[in-house]
Amino acid sequence: MKLRSLALAAAVAVTSMSAALVAPSVHAQAQEQFFPVLVYRTGAFAPNGVPWANGFVDYLKLTNARGGINGVRILFEECETAYATDRGVECYERLKGRHGGATMFQPLSTGITFALTEKAPIDKIPLITAGYGRSESQDGGVFKWNFPLAGTYWVAGDVIIQHIAKKEGGFDKLKGKHIALVYHDSPFGKEAIPILQERAAMHGYKLSLLPVTSPGVEQKATWLQIRRDRPDYVINWGWGVMNSTLLKEAQATGYPRERIYGVWWAGAEPDVKDVGMGAKGYNAVTMQHGAEPNAPFIKEILEKVHGNGQGTGPRDEVGSVLYVRGAMSAMFAVEGVRRAQERFGKGKVMTAEQVRWGLENLDLTQAKLDALGFKGVMRPISTSCQDHMGAAWARIHTWDGTKWEFTSDWLQADEQIIKPMVRAAADRYAAEKGIQRRTPQDCQS
Repeated sequence: MKLRSLALAAAVAVTSMSAALVAPSVHAQAQEQFFPVLVYRTGAFAPNGVPWANGFVDYLKLTNARGGINGVRILFEECETAYATDRGVECYERLKGRHGGATMFQPLSTGITFALTEKAPIDKIPLITAGYGRSESQDGGVFKWNFPLAGTYWVAGDVIIQHIAKKEGGFDKLKGKHIALVYHDSPFGKEAIPILQERAAMHGYKLSLLPVTSPGVEQKATWLQIRRDRPDYVINWGWGVMNSTLLKEAQATGYPRERIYGVWWAGAEPDVKDVGMGAKGYNAVTMQHGAEPNAPFIKEILEKVHGNGQGTGPRDEVGSVLYVRGAMSAMFAVEGVRRAQERFGKGKVMTAEQVRWGLENLDLTQAKLDALGFKGVMRPISTSCQDHMGAAWARIHTWDGTKWEFTSDWLQADEQIIKPMVRAAADRYAAEKGIQRRTPQDCQS
């Protein structure tokens, strides 16, 4: 009996000790918001994927250095996709339940976005696809869990055509012109086609579609066709090595670089640095920002993150185009959590469903952006149940042989054209998937 009592007492002691050890861990976990980070630091697209990932992670570190999100610290974990859809889905499945549950996912790939669009509504985890993904996912009435914040590919294509029209002296001057779209033969590249076809029907220009097989290092046949047909403009919808290859082929062919326009994933330093002066005059639409080495938040990262030996990548890339895009994408996620806290509890860890509400009710005014250190980098973003994009502004920057410089004012995509396209495509998707449009009551949830 005595032995039994001793055993029972020992068991109680062990249980108490375990509780004492576990309790702080549970408490710490309760004060951490988990951000999964899908990246590609390896593979053919790594030169472009790495600076985005470094900017994203450095901004999360900056947020922690600022005291977290109203005191809630960010816990993050990277998962390598190599830009492959199957690996992206594998990362999603692996991380969605970690550390109390994923706050959101940013796929950083249109192909991965297409795959996760099927999964997010089931798992109730929002997807932020800032400047990529499905263009019709702007329609929050159908795509409740997708947030293409700050711009879609239809916005990018529309702004490029606007700028070409301005260069020609008006939209009426586009009639009879020839524009060639050289695009990455993937869901990403194909996203450009509908808006360019819509504008072609409106303005009477000829549109040639020239797909390039991933990763895009073989473009000889494409540029033989361009040399033969001599289109008035070339639009480059490329990513990674495809972009520098295209510019080298243009140089070899003698095609004027000032008549080439890239999407915002084809307008960063890795795309042009190896071509140098050979790329001079090449234009690209921006996702609002460009290279921003003097932005206040960049200076703060240099001081509080890199200055403390916590930088994720090389110091000299901080403020480059893709680094800024990664940081901006992280900021959207952080502010989605902060907005959710305003409704569900300041200083508390938010669930993915609560963060979805926060992303749908973002109100990033200029004053808020300035306070976050984004003054001069971007314009305000305001989302709603029906509009999960929040802004349709962009600019054009041009490579001068050594650096990117803005060469246009702010341009707003024509939503009288885009919104009907978004609605029609979203309705087709809803019919295909058997989705009912959200009710006014659901928009309040």
